[in-house]
Amino acid sequence: MKKKTERTQVRDELRPGYDLSKLKGGVRGKYTVRYRAGTNLVLLSPDVAEYFPDEQSVNKALRTLIRAAKRPLRRSR
Repeated sequence: MKKKTERTQVRDELRPGYDLSKLKGGVRGKYTVRYRAGTNLVLLSPDVAEYFPDEQSVNKALRTLIRAAKRPLRRSR
């Protein structure tokens, strides 16, 4: 004979401090198409973002870093 399992009630998991009126207007799946297309969204810290005004400057800096990392290390004698 199988034992009866107790069903747990689904409870509201939001903390009481959240103001639900401020959560209105969200759009579900807003970036789904971009995600499926393979776009990577990255959030830069404010201090880093000061130096990169647009995505081209970020890409240029990262490509430079990649090239530098691929170069063999110079060993001094």
